[in-house]
Amino acid sequence: MFNKNGWILPYIIENRRLLIVVIFLSTLTVFAAASLMYTSGFLISKAATRPENILMIYVPIVAVRTFGILRSVSKYIERLVGHHTILKILSRMRTRLFRTLEPSALNLSSKFKTGDILGLLANDIEHLQDIYLKTIFPGLAALFIYAISIVALGFFSIPFALLMAFISLVLICILPFISLLVEKARTQRIKNVKGNLYENLTDAVMGISDWLFSGRQSHFIKRFGEIEGSLRVLQNNEKRFRRWRDLVAQCIVGILVLLMLFWAGNESITGEIPKTLIAAFVLILFPLTEAFIPLSNSLGSVPLYNDSISRLEGIEEENPSKTTTTIHSHVEGMTNCTKIEFENVTFQYKYGENILNNVSFILESSKITALLGPSGSGKSTILKLIEGVESPSEGSVKLNDIESVAFGEKISKVVSVLNQNPYLFDTSVLNNIRLGRPEASDEEVIMVTKMVELHDYIESLPQGYNTQMQETGMRFSGGERQRIALARVLLQNTSIVILDEPTVGLDSITERKLLKTIFNVLDEKTVLWITHHLIGAEMADKILFLDQGNILMNGSHKELYENENRYRKLFELDRPFDFKC
Repeated sequence: MFNKNGWILPYIIENRRLLIVVIFLSTLTVFAAASLMYTSGFLISKAATRPENILMIYVPIVAVRTFGILRSVSKYIERLVGHHTILKILSRMRTRLFRTLEPSALNLSSKFKTGDILGLLANDIEHLQDIYLKTIFPGLAALFIYAISIVALGFFSIPFALLMAFISLVLICILPFISLLVEKARTQRIKNVKGNLYENLTDAVMGISDWLFSGRQSHFIKRFGEIEGSLRVLQNNEKRFRRWRDLVAQCIVGILVLLMLFWAGNESITGEIPKTLIAAFVLILFPLTEAFIPLSNSLGSVPLYNDSISRLEGIEEENPSKTTTTIHSHVEGMTNCTKIEFENVTFQYKYGENILNNVSFILESSKITALLGPSGSGKSTILKLIEGVESPSEGSVKLNDIESVAFGEKISKVVSVLNQNPYLFDTSVLNNIRLGRPEASDEEVIMVTKMVELHDYIESLPQGYNTQMQETGMRFSGGERQRIALARVLLQNTSIVILDEPTVGLDSITERKLLKTIFNVLDEKTVLWITHHLIGAEMADKILFLDQGNILMNGSHKELYENENRYRKLFELDRPFDFKC
């Protein structure tokens, strides 16, 4: 936690002056509160003796007002300076974290699950904020106050000061240490269960269509409920322990009060101190012990901080310039002939079953490969592996002998994707197509629009290419929106194009016509066409049939139609009645 390149010590050293000021103000606040209770106790006791003149208690009256104002002022300044220090430290931490994550933004999930990334950004940095506010600041201030109070009591009685020091150690050291031991394992279990809960929820939300199509909604709800129930049990156990720990702490405070009352009363009887100081000595304990009691909770949270810091330190800060230069040189040489190779690929999410099982195939250069299979069979996972968004659990995914995850942000120079529902922005048609390559000229945009057979239609619009798309492109039909997105892909001009069910929702005639256009304009490119039905399958050079994470069929349309009974039946169900194989 406190290594020189870690996430705590460098920021403490960098902001040491501000931290010293905060600790001084924290100590001053407790001192003002203790002095307020001391002078208040003395004032009450002195007033009870009915002094002959108000001037005899005038000084304690002024002191009470002074310490009351000082406590509020010092507390306000302490909060102001403390939060200023924390915000300054957190801004540096967040900058460091984002600079670390940015170079590998596209393949983050090859190292971390989505829930882990959210945890890093939403929880871990916040936990580092708490380590200052709830542990470092109050801890150092409490130790400083403890030392001062024991030394001050030693001026009256060294044996009694040592006795109070020993008993106070229960609040200062023993209870916090027990909290650390007890909560260490429980904190880790809670974080693991929470991570599992968030991961399941995130995966379910992102793949909600797959859950619905597969009919496994009830399985997800049951699983989610079980995880949530186990989390609730752990949290209840944690609350129960803290209640008992706080009860013990209050009992220790009660013992200290009784000892102080006994000692002060005995000292007043022997004449060592005035009777008016009995209440003062007893009342001063309450603000002092209030500074000690929170230490148990603060130290018990240390395992939580350790877990967050370990995860942050686990992020490798790579040299982006070296990686970028190496990949860029490879990308420049891959603009034409490109193949994709899956070699013994197995993939599974954490806490889940295998999505892919020892899958091997090659997508040949300048060929169209259709990847067929029912929903939930692993088609989307293959897309993520090619894009480098996910890393295989076993095996390798290579683009021209380079691991896909190694490309990082450069993957967009090699692979483009035509999705089911490409997003079209509320701007002109020209700008929407130009997103494929922002530096493209108007002539290049018009050229790719002609290739997708949409130029004449756009020209017929009142404002031509300057026609506004409206939100999500609702001005155009589904087939027209896909052609605009296809023009965007053509403008991007990558050597690999992935078609992720681009004709979903279209009628069979429009679908076949759009597919012919797509395959015509993508001639000489390596095309992976992901789909769940077989209309147009005969236009592919090769067909892979994926089911439950396994490649069950591999071959051309003609080979599969003649030799695979299952494929033939599925094709006949999907094909138009007038089509002849």
